[in-house]
Amino acid sequence: MDKIGSIEIKISGVKGNLDLSPDNYDIKEVIAILENAENLLYPVDKKGRPTISYRIEEGSVKHVFKTSIQYIIGFNALIAQLNQVQNIDFLEHIIAKAFENIQETATARNYTFSIRTSIEGSNEMIIDNTTNFRIKESIWADAEFYFYGKLTNAGGKEKANIHIFTEELGILRIQTPISFLEKYNENLLYKSFGIRVSGKQNSETGEIDTGTLKFMDLVNYHPEYDEKYLKSLRDNAKKSWLKNINPDHWLNKIRGRHDS
Repeated sequence: MDKIGSIEIKISGVKGNLDLSPDNYDIKEVIAILENAENLLYPVDKKGRPTISYRIEEGSVKHVFKTSIQYIIGFNALIAQLNQVQNIDFLEHIIAKAFENIQETATARNYTFSIRTSIEGSNEMIIDNTTNFRIKESIWADAEFYFYGKLTNAGGKEKANIHIFTEELGILRIQTPISFLEKYNENLLYKSFGIRVSGKQNSETGEIDTGTLKFMDLVNYHPEYDEKYLKSLRDNAKKSWLKNINPDHWLNKIRGRHDS
C-alpha cells in the first residue's frame, strides 16, 4: 500500500456571472481552506504532524491535500460517519469548527463542497446551503482552568500568546494580552508556571476547546522535594505496619533465604 494518500475538496459555484475557477478564486478563500484542511487532518499536534502537500486544480476549484495514508484512511471513515449521523456534535471541537467554517462558506456564497479521499471507493461528503453542519452552542460552556507546565514560547506581533508544555495535554497556546508581556520584566521562557485561563468546555464530555483559551493570571509554580513531608510518612509507617517486622528476617525473605 502507498504511504501517501490525499483528500480532495472540490468547490462548485459562481462568482458574479462566471463559474468558479482558480482564476477568480480569491487568495483569502485559499488561506481559509488551507487552515480548515490542516485542522481536519491534524487537530492537535501540528508541530509533530507529517507533511501536508497542496495543489489547486481546475474543475470548478479543486483543492488536493496529500499526506500520510493512515490519516487519509481515518478521514475516509469519518466522512462515512458524518453522512450517517448528519451532525458534528460528537467531534473534537477544532475538527467540528473546521466543518462549521466550510458550512458557513457554503451558505454565505452558495457554494457546493464535495469532500472525498483517494481511497478506492471513497466515501463522499456534500456540504451546501441545504446541509446544516453546525456546532450546538449549548454544548460548549464558559469555564476557567489551571494548567501547570513549562513555558516554551511567548510573544507575537499582533495576537500575542504564551505556549506552555503540560504533561496532560501537550503544548497549549494561550491568547495573552501584549500589555502583560510588555510589563513583565523577567524572562518567562523555560520556567515552570501555573496559568489561570478561561475557555470553552464541553458540558457533556468535559473536553476542553484548546483553541479558545485566554490568559487570566500567571501563578508562580515551584515543585519542590519536601523532605519533612516524606520523613513524616516514613515515621508513620514505622509506627504502624513496620513496628512488628524483624528487619533481618524480612531482608532474608526478600533475598530468598529461608534458613534464618
